[in-house]
Amino acid sequence: MWKGVRVKVKGNGRRLGVWPTHPFALAPRRSQGGWTLIELVITMTVLAVLSMGVIPMVKTAVKRQREQQLRESLREMREAIKEFHRDALNSPYLDQAPGTPGAPAGGTPPIVPGQPGQPGQPGGAMISPDPRTKVAIADKTLFAVENPDRFPPKLETLVEGVSVAPRVQPVGGDINKNLLDQQAPLAFKKKVYLRKIPIDPMTGKAEWGMRSCYDSPDSGSWGGENVFDVYSKSNDTALNGQKYSDW
Repeated sequence: MWKGVRVKVKGNGRRLGVWPTHPFALAPRRSQGGWTLIELVITMTVLAVLSMGVIPMVKTAVKRQREQQLRESLREMREAIKEFHRDALNSPYLDQAPGTPGAPAGGTPPIVPGQPGQPGQPGGAMISPDPRTKVAIADKTLFAVENPDRFPPKLETLVEGVSVAPRVQPVGGDINKNLLDQQAPLAFKKKVYLRKIPIDPMTGKAEWGMRSCYDSPDSGSWGGENVFDVYSKSNDTALNGQKYSDW
């Protein structure tokens, strides 16, 4: 059954290995070692080439995502400023004649859309309120003399909220009497225009550059009269080649 054994002998006669020559006998196993040096070099080279192409793509994707967040934050704040301005513009609660409840001494006549004789408009007629606005700002303490255009006095005002009431359109007869009659049952409430001041994804802070309606479009400082526009304080360059502060 056994055909014999093979014996490997070195020159000095010492046996190095003995194994049977039977057809079913197992041959000696090769050593199961790690990677060879060539395999390791090839693997590292492939990984390096892939990294050179993938890492820039990842950085670009992250930057594009942050730019999208910046656009959304700017749009959210600018829409809040516009809505505030619509509610404050031509508000009968801010332009009441003396003697009307809550009116300041020496107040101006109430603004009635379309009524001739009102100052500041061509032909002496006021512009009708925006049909999208349903309420009017009633807080007289918001607008100082230097802010006749009635934009938010500061960005925090949009978050803190302001007192508003349903928009009243006096018609016919004594305008002041109409205001008195229609104001009595109104419930004044606080309206919030912005949930919170968003964080600038480019700077990581909830700090924004501001311009009033009297500042130049490229002004780098805020005049302080009101908040007409906001912009990022980052001076980095966007993927489209523009400065983030110019968005």
